[in-house]
Amino acid sequence: MRLIREEIFGPVGSVIPFDDEEEALAAANDTEYGLAATIWTENIDRAHRYAKRIQAGIVWINCALATDQSMPLGGYKQSGWGYERGWKGIEAYLNTKAVHAGL
Repeated sequence: MRLIREEIFGPVGSVIPFDDEEEALAAANDTEYGLAATIWTENIDRAHRYAKRIQAGIVWINCALATDQSMPLGGYKQSGWGYERGWKGIEAYLNTKAVHAGL
């Protein structure tokens, strides 16, 4: 379905029935994109299991668009070329160098 496979911006929601967790995760990850995802459930253990396996840069559980400037912002797959904010955002501006000196 185009609605769930493309990166659509705007107030859009979809409800797709599934038989088990594996089917739901396969549908969620079957896209070239991975900017954000939301999980709506009464089962917080299930939500965290899903959040670990969903290929998205940010996952909201029982909320949407919540932000924290100290948290990194970036995506997976075609939705992400680096990160902004937080330590991950700062790393893009750093060069790491190791120097050894025998004294």
